[in-house]
Amino acid sequence: MARRNLNDLLSFVTIAREGSFTRAAALLGVTQSALSQSISGLEARLQIRLLTRTTRSVSPTAAGERLLNAIGNRFDEIEAELDALTELRDKPSGTVRITCGDNVLHTILLPRLAPVLREYPDIKLEFDVNYSLRDIVADRFDAGVRLGSTIDKDMIAIPIGPPMRMAVVASPAYLADRPAPRTPHDLMAHNCINQRMPTSGGLYVWDFERRGRKLNVRVDGQLIFNTAQPQVDAALDGLGITLLPEDEVMAHIEAGRLVRLLEDWCPPFAGYHLYYPSRRQPSPAFSLVVDALRHSGPKSHP
Repeated sequence: MARRNLNDLLSFVTIAREGSFTRAAALLGVTQSALSQSISGLEARLQIRLLTRTTRSVSPTAAGERLLNAIGNRFDEIEAELDALTELRDKPSGTVRITCGDNVLHTILLPRLAPVLREYPDIKLEFDVNYSLRDIVADRFDAGVRLGSTIDKDMIAIPIGPPMRMAVVASPAYLADRPAPRTPHDLMAHNCINQRMPTSGGLYVWDFERRGRKLNVRVDGQLIFNTAQPQVDAALDGLGITLLPEDEVMAHIEAGRLVRLLEDWCPPFAGYHLYYPSRRQPSPAFSLVVDALRHSGPKSHP
């Protein structure tokens, strides 16, 4: 009933403004007979005449004029808002919220999204630097960034970087008076820099694989951190061996500040992915973010 009333009211406003059933029918895309039935039904429900019909013109009665003044501007406001929504589609704007780690923010997200911000000044980006596995739906994020193997299967996952490898590293100073580990088991005799996992609260178990053989090692050492950058700093200071994604330490390896160890035990795996829940109508701003971040290389999601 409510929907029918709205349609009938829109018909009435259009006829009253146009002063013609013929022109109103053309504007609304309906037949004149359907329009006449709509107005007759509205007048019957309200039990009052709204339009005076003559052979040459149509004009509102006193009651019709009052109704037109009361609701005509409301339909104008609705139409203006619909036009504004169309403009939003054509002119992307709004805030996109992403939760991610610190390193991927600096190496991938900001460099790729900076051009988007420059081209579309009405788009805003909010980043939540967090290493825990956030529930992006409950926490109202538009998307998150994780390594491909850690993403829930019910999420859409878009690769934003190439496959990655882990890297076991130590400084030349640390290795100066110690034998370098030749197998993962040799790490048990070293001072290793541990990471406490933000989700389980336990220490990260170092996992390795070579020629199909998988090996997990629980290392020990004097230092425990819950983020990556302090682990890098501690390794650079010669305080132990650490295990991190290679992109966190590659610049230091190439510069000779860190030495890579057990490289043949660190196979490639799915790299960083942008993930988000399935949505039927993503905002133009979000679509631009996805397109800017999408990795052009071969898909690495398993």
